[in-house]
Parts: sequence; structure tokens; C-alpha cells
Amino acid sequence: MIIKKTLSLAASIISLFILQLSFLVNSNSEENNSKYYSNDNGILSLMYHRFNENKYPSTNIRMDVFNNQMQIIKKNGYKFYDPKFFVDEFNKPKQEKKILITIDDGFRSFYDEAWPYLKKNKIPFILFVSTEPVGKSGYMNWDEIREIGQSEFGYIGHHSHTHEYLIDMDEENFVNDIETATKIFKKELGYSPSIFSYPFGEYSLFMKSYISKNFKVAFGQHSGIIDINKDKFELPRFPINEKYGKLKRFTSLINYKPLEYKSLKPEQKKIMDNSNPPELIIEFFDAQKNIKNINCYSNDGGNWKKPNLTFKNNTLTINFDNKFLPRRGRINCSLNDEGEWRWFGTQFVVIKN
Repeated sequence: MIIKKTLSLAASIISLFILQLSFLVNSNSEENNSKYYSNDNGILSLMYHRFNENKYPSTNIRMDVFNNQMQIIKKNGYKFYDPKFFVDEFNKPKQEKKILITIDDGFRSFYDEAWPYLKKNKIPFILFVSTEPVGKSGYMNWDEIREIGQSEFGYIGHHSHTHEYLIDMDEENFVNDIETATKIFKKELGYSPSIFSYPFGEYSLFMKSYISKNFKVAFGQHSGIIDINKDKFELPRFPINEKYGKLKRFTSLINYKPLEYKSLKPEQKKIMDNSNPPELIIEFFDAQKNIKNINCYSNDGGNWKKPNLTFKNNTLTINFDNKFLPRRGRINCSLNDEGEWRWFGTQFVVIKN
């Protein structure tokens, strides 16, 4: 009797194991085959840094210009996206395009200039904070950061500890930097943010893999519109500053729609001399119309120009004439899809051997 019960229990355990294994395989299969052309209207994310700090034009925006940009968004009928829905709703196609405001670094000028405006106008946003500069000259302190995080409209994001060029660190020091910031966030806020932003928008395959295991989503600094098929751990944003924030350009870019694709290779965005220039391969969906009308520009060789494009079925291969110069190689592609402009971009980080 004891033997029968033992065998019966063993059989039950084996059956349960097989069932769980089957579920896991099916779940992985569904995950691997989850991409489909969604006609997602997407989320267009804008990235800001400083406000009314005119001596830093590459990262600054004047408040009068910022106000005009927010008014342009409203006049075009777009709503601001509340980050609290971002993670849970990521896989749901958007019926109408939304605008997501993000601010990097936690400069004091954001708190003094932009925060009162955003609060008054009830505009939600993510503030990405690096923990090491907090409280230093030109930066917000923890009381101010807590004020933002406890508000109805502000959400705190993780932006590393040192805000150094993390891609230049070895793997151990990179992990230590992120974990140091995580501990400080937990001490100062009572939690560590689940949304990450790569400093300078730079990441290697190792960095992205680590971030994907410790955060729910992560943002870069390459341009594009978020749709359900974009990689959750290399999400695009349009950087806005004095040069790239002019109102005519701004009016055009907020009307861009996502250019969806199945895959983009190489996945490794850190390139050395022996892999420079890379061959960029993008596989699009069958349902995407007019794909051969696509135009791409790249800065290989140091100047923006059209690279060589080759199509085979719905796969685009981009071959570059010259090596990308350190530090960043950029590629932007746009498509006139029956009067609607679709856009995506990607970025490589060029490291000298």
C-alpha cells in the first residue's frame, strides 16, 4: 500500500512537472511569436534636460519656447501620457497617439522653472535622477525629488549613480554603479524606480541584458515613436534642446507615427573598429504598405547622407560607405505612408580599440 501511494505521488509530481514544462514552452513560444503589425498610434516621448540655462544650448530649452511647445501639442489634439499606465499598457495598441514628457538628470533649473509650469498645467512626466549629483550645486536635493515623486503628476526614474559613460566601464563596475543608485533610492524614497534611462542613451548588449532583468522598461536617446513592437529596453525619445526644439521642426515631429518592424540587427549597439561599420538589417511586417518608399540618413564618415539600401521581400539591409566616427553613429529613417509620416531611428556607440 505504501509503495502504491509512493508511486502514485511520484506520478503526480511527474505529471505536474510535465504540465508546468509544457506551459513554460508554450508561454515562451507565445512570447517569441507575439510580434504582429498592430497599427499602433504609439507614444511619442520627448526628452528635456535644462530650462532657462542659456549657457548650455545643447541641453537647454527656454521656458517661453517650452510653453509654446506644450501649446502646440494641445492645439494638435494630442493628450499627455500618464507614466503610471506605461508598463501595464505597453502591449496594448494605442487608439490615439499620446505624448510622454521625460526630463533627465534632475537639474535645479527643472525644479525652479519647469516644475511649477507642469504642476499648474497638470502635465504628467518622468524625472530621471542620477543619485551621485543630488544636492550638489546646480542639482535638485532629495527633499525636492521626494516632492516630485509624491505629487500627482511626477514620477521618478532611475538614471544610474554617477552618470558617467557607463558603457566604458567593465561589467563589474557597471553593475556596482546601478546597484549603488538602487540602494540610495530605497533609502531616500523608500523604493527604487522600475523605469530606467541610459546616460547619454548609450548601452551595450550586456548592459541591456542586465537592465532587462532589473527594470520593467528602459529609454535611450535615439529618435522614434514607441509602439508595442519596440524593444522595451531600448525605447526611443526625441531629444529637445535649443537647436532641435525650434517650433517648425517641433510641429512636424509630434505628428510622426510609429514605423513598426519585427526585428532590428545587430542587437549589439557597442561597436569596435573591427565591427565598424555594421550591417544594419530591419525586417518589416507584410502589412506595412509603401515600405519601399522609405528614406534613411546616417552620419557615417561624419556627415549626414543617404546610405545604400537593399530590399529583399520586407527586409531592408543598410550598408554604410564609411566607418562611424567616435562617439555615436546615428541612423534615422522616415516613410511617407499615404500622407502619414512614420519614423524610427537607432544609435551605435563607437568605441576605439
